[in-house]
Amino acid sequence: MINVKQLVVLSILVAGLFVLRSSIYTVDEVEQAIITQFGKPVGEPIVEAGLKFKIPFIQEVNPIDKRVLEWDGPPSDMPTKDKLYISVDLFARWKIVDPLQYFLRLRDERSAQSRLDDILGSETRNAVAKHELIEIIRTSKDRIPLRDTILTSTEQEQNMGSLVPIKKGRKLVEQEIFAAASEKVRVFGIELLDIRFKRINYNESVRPKIYDRMISERRQIAERFLSEGNGEAARIRGNRIRDLNKIQSEAYREVEEIRGLADAKATEIYAEAYNQSPLAVEFYEFTRTMASYPSIIGENTTIVLSTNSDLFKFLKGMNPKTE
Repeated sequence: MINVKQLVVLSILVAGLFVLRSSIYTVDEVEQAIITQFGKPVGEPIVEAGLKFKIPFIQEVNPIDKRVLEWDGPPSDMPTKDKLYISVDLFARWKIVDPLQYFLRLRDERSAQSRLDDILGSETRNAVAKHELIEIIRTSKDRIPLRDTILTSTEQEQNMGSLVPIKKGRKLVEQEIFAAASEKVRVFGIELLDIRFKRINYNESVRPKIYDRMISERRQIAERFLSEGNGEAARIRGNRIRDLNKIQSEAYREVEEIRGLADAKATEIYAEAYNQSPLAVEFYEFTRTMASYPSIIGENTTIVLSTNSDLFKFLKGMNPKTE
């Protein structure tokens, strides 16, 4: 009889412990909970951490994360306003601020991620389609796109098209996506904290055209350098010839000046030497005349001179040598 009582007591204790265990639950600091009864939420959401109680077997605890969560969507191809297809990779941060609404509409994080894929992807396409590519690439409207200063504005427009003024920039485009998506996810008990472009890349079909533009621009720059180099070489050669002619001209002038001074000095010396007496003058005339004969009279030369000629006066007094 004692054994039966002990067994009953033991069974009651085990059942009590099982019931007590089923009625006690804990909420972690990074969690919040929804209590459901037969699948329907009852009471207010449990948002404070600690030890809690519920009706055993009937009520069920549904934990919901209250930390900042990450959404990282897959890259998606979409067209810009200027009809250029780009691949956009986006990421966002969000958290659950209304656990009851979140539980009623989405139930779990997997459904929330799927719904974020739809909403953020749709709003991103809408925003990208309304803006030029340069608006999405540039950080802000205050940043001026860098262009090669080697090319003229006409050449740049031919290669890259006319430069579209930046009115917003990527930051404001992100804010547009954030504002539109925040309103749509709020009905799910979700607060969108931030959204950013992770990567923007050209679509595979667009890349060859972009590369061709880049190659064309580089080729024009190379041709411009080559043309400027040839022009500079021609200028250097022209300057060299001009400087050489100038040096030769100045050297010739100096030579003629020195030669003139030398002739004047020699004439002065001759004059001083042969003007000392009438005989010296006569001797000078004789020597100069004799010195001129070899250049005037050559072999088989016939000369007709007047008897009063200065050249003849020394010849007429000469006697030819007879054999």
